[in-house]
Amino acid sequence: MKKEYDCVVIGAGAAGIAAAVRFKELGLEVLMIESKKRSGGIPMQCTHPGFGNFYYDENLTGAEFAERLLDKLEKEDVESITEAHVSSIEYVSDLKKKVEVISPDGIFSLDTKTIIYSTGARERHRFETGIQGDRLSGVYTAGEAQTLMDIYGVMPGKRVIIVGSGDIGLIMARRFALENAKVLGVIEMQPFPGGLTRNVVQCLHDFDIPLYTQKIVKEICGEKRVERVLTAEVDDEMEIVPGSEEVIECDTVALATGLIPYTKILDGMEAEVIMDPVTRGPKVNDYLETSVPGIFAAGNVLTINDYVDFAAYQGEKAAESAEKFVKNDGIPSKDWIEIIRGRNVRSVVPHYISDDDEVTLYVRVKRPEPEVDVIIKESQKKIKTTSVNPGEMLRLNISEEELVGLENEMTLEVKR
Repeated sequence: MKKEYDCVVIGAGAAGIAAAVRFKELGLEVLMIESKKRSGGIPMQCTHPGFGNFYYDENLTGAEFAERLLDKLEKEDVESITEAHVSSIEYVSDLKKKVEVISPDGIFSLDTKTIIYSTGARERHRFETGIQGDRLSGVYTAGEAQTLMDIYGVMPGKRVIIVGSGDIGLIMARRFALENAKVLGVIEMQPFPGGLTRNVVQCLHDFDIPLYTQKIVKEICGEKRVERVLTAEVDDEMEIVPGSEEVIECDTVALATGLIPYTKILDGMEAEVIMDPVTRGPKVNDYLETSVPGIFAAGNVLTINDYVDFAAYQGEKAAESAEKFVKNDGIPSKDWIEIIRGRNVRSVVPHYISDDDEVTLYVRVKRPEPEVDVIIKESQKKIKTTSVNPGEMLRLNISEEELVGLENEMTLEVKR
């Protein structure tokens, strides 16, 4: 192993592998570091289809998608290490970062000009959701349940409540049903489902699994294992509706209550990486560069993506940007345009763009609306005409021409 690289990629999921492969294709020295025993990320435990429709123009399972990326990794002979933990990153200068690594072979440090941070996200656990009750077996995050079933062949339970209607919650509802478990319902506190419409149809409607919106699980009860949950309805202000409590007998609760970007190593840096309080990932420019020069972010650590394909695209973009950084001794100075979240826009990535090239925006809305336009307020230029849903990320390609005339700000909004 070398002691100095042009780029170190931290995390070997879809974004990290795509980044490492692309950087190596560009002819520069790269090392990829993964904390688990094997590269591939979460897709490796996903036996369901729905992967690769954009990136490969094929409908693949998660494992098939990951294996294709790993084949490219091997073909390009990308240097990588697994079971290695990055304990810290030190910013020395724009062109030098020091990465401290703990591995089975010992503790060592590496110097690198750039870093692509692609560590993904973690699941919110029970004690972040406010669900009260007894400490019992039979309570899992949806990812834990998926790992038990699809990696280890262990059935977590037979009478299941799913908390949260994001995509992984919907997919796990179907997964339990396919193994002949009784899925008693998916509980969602919002008045609308949190996942893709196709998953609502394919995972719930097709299996006659009920979806209960504007409802919460207040309490999980039992002696040694889950025996029942106490649910309640909530109003538009998320206040419990008096007299709406209901007991549902079950033996398993799977929590699909959201993902949080894993930024722990960035948070520990002395040089401040500015975070977006909405996405909880780093703020970036259209090179996917964070507030620390030469550190780029991609995948779910940047923003939670509906499709793993988007994470892979972001990885490639980060690699191409890192290559520009290395060859130009930094990203050229720009007059950055800040993106402002306007009407019915919850989050936008990247946060800053320049007006000299086309850019891809990843956008989420606050609430569903039919037949709306996504527009740039300052110019009234329409980017997209569509129905919008909080569970479906918009991937908007904005041409250089659509950015002409903008100065310091660009307000993105959804209007009827």
